[in-house]
Amino acid sequence: MLWVKAFHIVFIASWFAGLFYLPRLYVNLAQQPDPAVQSCLIGMARRLYRFTTMLAIIAIALGLWLYVGYGIGVGPGNGWMHAKLFFVLLIIGYHHACGMLLRKFEQGRNARSHRFYRWFNEIPVLLLVAVVLLVVLKPF
Repeated sequence: MLWVKAFHIVFIASWFAGLFYLPRLYVNLAQQPDPAVQSCLIGMARRLYRFTTMLAIIAIALGLWLYVGYGIGVGPGNGWMHAKLFFVLLIIGYHHACGMLLRKFEQGRNARSHRFYRWFNEIPVLLLVAVVLLVVLKPF
């Protein structure tokens, strides 16, 4: 079980590295008027999104293995796990939103400013803090 937990943490950290950097590319894209540079940044964002998606799938699969296979967070007194799963759903939604924004950049239909993406980039930090606090403190 400790091996599964260790790899779950590694893949979560890797997934979040992508979620932290991808919107940063969007900030640069929103500020960049040069089509050649935009094309390069879109290529970088596309590859990062694909790679981050693979990391997310593995992280979620390992988390399900811990939950279903080992029963971590199952049973009475584990309300923290329900809250954590809610935040995981929000993280998956954020990941999906990153993909939708990438498609808009690819189609040349971005209507948002670099300031929006700077704020958008803070969301995964808040979600990660919430999940870590729930897992470590198990407040309910």
